[in-house]
Amino acid sequence: MITINIGPKQDPKRAIQKLKNKVITEELFIELKRRRHYLKPSARKKLKREEAAKQRVKDQNKALRRAEQQYNENLQR
Repeated sequence: MITINIGPKQDPKRAIQKLKNKVITEELFIELKRRRHYLKPSARKKLKREEAAKQRVKDQNKALRRAEQQYNENLQR
């Protein structure tokens, strides 16, 4: 449970911002999203594999861009 202590002279907007930051740091919304719908274990594994494949492609593209950038820098010298 999240609790926020506010003083009598504290601005309500500041209290709301504190609450928002606390919810983000405790990853409450992530947990709520995860629990919103039940996923069978096989579906969860499939989703995890798909996300890993997407991440691999992103990492490969990033490495390729970095290599091209280094190559171009070496050509300019």
